[in-house]
Amino acid sequence: MSAPHLLPAHQLIALYRDGSLSPVDVAKAVIARIEQVNPSLNAFCLVDAERALDSARLSEQRWQAHRSQGADVGALEGVPVSIKDLILTRGWPTLRGSRTIDPSQAWEIDAPVTARLREAGAVLLGKTTTPEFGCKAETNSPLYGITRNPWDVSRTTGGSSGGAAAAVAAGCGPLAVGTDGAGSVRIPAAFCGNVGLKPSFGRVPAYPLSPFGTVAHLGPHTMSVKDAALMLNVMKQPDARDWFSLPQDATDFTENLEQGIQSLRVAYSPTLGYAKVHPDVAQRVEDAVRVLQDLGARVEQCDPGFTDPIDISVGLWVSVVHQLWTAMSPQQQSLTDPDFQAQAEQGAQYTFADIHRLQLRRAELGSMMRQFMQRYDVIVTPTVAIPAFEAREPGAAAFDAQQFLGWTPFSYPFNLTQQPAITVPCGLTSDGLPVGLQIVGPMFNDALVLRVARAYESVMPVARPA
Repeated sequence: MSAPHLLPAHQLIALYRDGSLSPVDVAKAVIARIEQVNPSLNAFCLVDAERALDSARLSEQRWQAHRSQGADVGALEGVPVSIKDLILTRGWPTLRGSRTIDPSQAWEIDAPVTARLREAGAVLLGKTTTPEFGCKAETNSPLYGITRNPWDVSRTTGGSSGGAAAAVAAGCGPLAVGTDGAGSVRIPAAFCGNVGLKPSFGRVPAYPLSPFGTVAHLGPHTMSVKDAALMLNVMKQPDARDWFSLPQDATDFTENLEQGIQSLRVAYSPTLGYAKVHPDVAQRVEDAVRVLQDLGARVEQCDPGFTDPIDISVGLWVSVVHQLWTAMSPQQQSLTDPDFQAQAEQGAQYTFADIHRLQLRRAELGSMMRQFMQRYDVIVTPTVAIPAFEAREPGAAAFDAQQFLGWTPFSYPFNLTQQPAITVPCGLTSDGLPVGLQIVGPMFNDALVLRVARAYESVMPVARPA
């Protein structure tokens, strides 16, 4: 196998099953790829090659026992996976992109998603970069520097799961775990040409809970929709440490992926009624919607009817940043990202009454979308309004709402409403940069979102960066 690091997870598993490929060979190829490209991309902040190879050898033994004796193997047995540096991983420091966290403390706890991946036989490679505390939609920090886009290293990956997205796009492991509080899985997946899924809130348990509360989701970055479904099957298992986690669900998210979308009701909203969209992005998404029509969907151009909720997202976000900031010592504060500091200063302006009003408006938005989704099976939009912009240092731009989130007006509304949303690549701009199509479903119907995305992917395969 000449390039096993470029194979998606579902193909790796098939090749492991028939014995034509070894998890050890794949791990070695992926580690070699990381060593080759990470100096220019800065996607990984920690790589544990020795432990990954040990894990791959154990997986190879389990596959041998499976082939000879029919022994059970994990759902992701031998598949390389990376973990975002916001997520606890036993044996590795979780620094959250911050110089304020002591790396020398004991790291003995796996977050629920990390534990489930281990149990499923995944080969954990290392930790991927994030901005400090995941505080922005581009990936740079004083601790780790700038993470760069595999399609054009002068461009940003987006964020805050930028390291995860760059790793998957560059062939540094087919699966990665990200988090999404205002678009942080979908934005970098769109900028890097990957599949990125934000499941329904509570579908993937979290521990500790994000300080950003009930807008924060965990989800997979993958090379294909099939891989996202495989990964969600593993990640969705309930965990008592997360009191928001959904009950046990027997759904196999791979089961109905190929069912097609004949006669599904699709609301197509090119702007959500308020967004300004780059012409290349608008055209690629319009082309993608025609593909959905050709596949049998009943498409109606329709806006949901809400005004831009950016002030809700920004207000709730920066008020939490202010809480994090005030819990730090002056010395810690002096070590933080200037963008984090600017958000904390903005957050200091919000009173409890302000935050309560924002929460009430969020509830109105959620109710509106629950009602809107009774008329449609899914709503499709661009994922991000613009292509990937120039990568920049922390603090390079003055903080305001538009600079912070104004260019990603399609992502944060669906964190507020907690709906499942996926981005799939739908072509390239005239500059050769990826564009994402976002598919949003009714609350808890993650399987439908995956099914629609798979229908599109089946006729429009994902391109890889050269």
